[in-house]
Amino acid sequence: MLFQDHLVVVRGGGDLATGTIYRLRRAGFPVLVLELAQPLAIRRTVSVAAAVIEERALIEDLDAIRVDDIDEALEIAKSGAIPVLVSPTLLQLPWEPSVVVDARIAKRNIDTNINDAPLVIGLGPGFNAGTDCHAVVETMRGHYLGRVIWDGEATANTGEPGVIGGKTSERVVRAPTFGILTWKVGIADMVAAGDVLGDINGVPIRSRIGGVVRGLLAPGYEVEWDWKLADIDPRADSSACFEISDKALSIGGGVVEATLTWLGNR
Repeated sequence: MLFQDHLVVVRGGGDLATGTIYRLRRAGFPVLVLELAQPLAIRRTVSVAAAVIEERALIEDLDAIRVDDIDEALEIAKSGAIPVLVSPTLLQLPWEPSVVVDARIAKRNIDTNINDAPLVIGLGPGFNAGTDCHAVVETMRGHYLGRVIWDGEATANTGEPGVIGGKTSERVVRAPTFGILTWKVGIADMVAAGDVLGDINGVPIRSRIGGVVRGLLAPGYEVEWDWKLADIDPRADSSACFEISDKALSIGGGVVEATLTWLGNR
């Protein structure tokens, strides 16, 4: 069986999606990524979505390249690199994908349909396996993280970020107002509780805890009130800012398992 013959289209290029992309590419599948023109990825140093703005992004040994032409994107996918196309919708491709993965982590099904591909996989809550996709992969931390669900749904969204270093919601920095986003710090910088990280139209954005800046929304965006803007990691390990997380890799392992199960049952 040649995995190279089975194109996988991944919708979304954030940090959790990148764990899936990394696992699929390492297993030998060609992968094509679809992203927004203004990606909302926070952990940009470990997100292939960064290629949309920077033209090219290297995440560990994964080479992501922004491409605007479909034929060129498919050639890049065959070569082993990761083409990133700007497209909020699922494209009609001359090489029909065997698998479509909705990795946008929207906590709801935006527009994914079980007929989008022979195998359709949804990540996290908002999808029902057997109704709007064939399989769902659990994204909630715990004993079920990364497990494949063939009938039913993942754990419902709690509205609370996972616990890291004993901190949950306080490690997430949200917009105090609306306007244009500017940063005074960078990813991997160390900050203390109360430090000013940046501003929105002059209104300061402050960290509630001390730690390392693990992620920042791209500067220059026009943001809305309460948008997630940054992630502070209280473990203060700057090297983790440049490594795909254990959670992302676990979810990616679930996607590979679902894909291989489907291939084996054909």
